[in-house]
Amino acid sequence: MSHSPRNLLWLLPLLFFVTAPLWLEPVSHFLAPRGGYDPRFSGQASTTPIQNFIMDSVSITLTSKGKEEWQIDARQAYTGEKDNEIEMVGVSAMYIGKEREPTNIESQRGRYLVEARELVLIDQVRIRKPTKQEELRTDLLHYYDATKMAHSPGPVEIITPDFRLKAGNMDYDLSTDGYDFGERVHVNL
Repeated sequence: MSHSPRNLLWLLPLLFFVTAPLWLEPVSHFLAPRGGYDPRFSGQASTTPIQNFIMDSVSITLTSKGKEEWQIDARQAYTGEKDNEIEMVGVSAMYIGKEREPTNIESQRGRYLVEARELVLIDQVRIRKPTKQEELRTDLLHYYDATKMAHSPGPVEIITPDFRLKAGNMDYDLSTDGYDFGERVHVNL
C-alpha cells in the first residue's frame, strides 16, 4: 500500500461527511441572519399614497353645484396635520357666488378642510366689498360651504363711510346676506 499524500486525499470528503452532525448546527446558527424582519427595508411601496406636499403660488377654485363660488390664491400651501387638510400662507381669496358683487378677502394664514368643505382664515382677516366701500376685520373666520355660513368667534369690526361697528363675535349667512352679532355691540355713526 502506498502512503503518498495524494492517495489520502479521498479521506477528506469522508471525514467531512462523518463529522457533519458535530459541526453543522453551530455553523448554521452562526451564519443565520441576525435581527427581525422590518418591512421598511424590503423596498416595497406603501399601499397608501403619500400626500405630503409644499407648493408655492397656489390657486384653488371651489365650486358648488357646478358654479364657481370661490377663487383662493395663496403664496404657499402645504399639507396639514390631518388627512385632507391644506394649510396656506398669504391668502388672497375672492367670493363670487350667487351672482353677487365680488368680495375680496385677505389673511396671513388659512386652512381648508376638504371633507368638511370648511375654509378657516387666521390672522389679520380683511374682507372688502369694494362697491359698498365696506371692510370687515377680524382675526379668525370660519366659512362653512355646506351651509353658506361664516362665523367669527372673536372680535369683529366693520368699517363703512357711514358707520363703524364693533362686536364680540359674528355669524353671517351668505345666502340671505344676514348678519347676527353677539357680545357687546358698539356702533359709531
